[in-house]
Amino acid sequence: MHPIQITDASFDKDVLASNKPVLIDFWATWCGPCRMIAPIVEEIATEYEGKVVVGKVDVDENQNIAINYGIRSIPTLIIFKDGKVVEQIVGAVPKKHIVERLNAHVN
Repeated sequence: MHPIQITDASFDKDVLASNKPVLIDFWATWCGPCRMIAPIVEEIATEYEGKVVVGKVDVDENQNIAINYGIRSIPTLIIFKDGKVVEQIVGAVPKKHIVERLNAHVN
């Protein structure tokens, strides 16, 4: 399972209306640290399949979402639950850190 590509157009349906927790990776193609955590995000997408929606937002192509959520530094990971932000993780962090924060919101 790969993360889904989230766009300005699909954000409300894929993230805000989701009945599962959603982990979004805000990234850009030119961002080195983003490329470092990409494999971790893919592993989480596979490991949490059916429990969590995992998506990626390219901040260059979807600036409205990035502006709405105040993304100033990438990579930024945001966990949404019931359409609301419940966690925000900035920077390339170890998988253990992401999973601990995510597990707090998985039923």
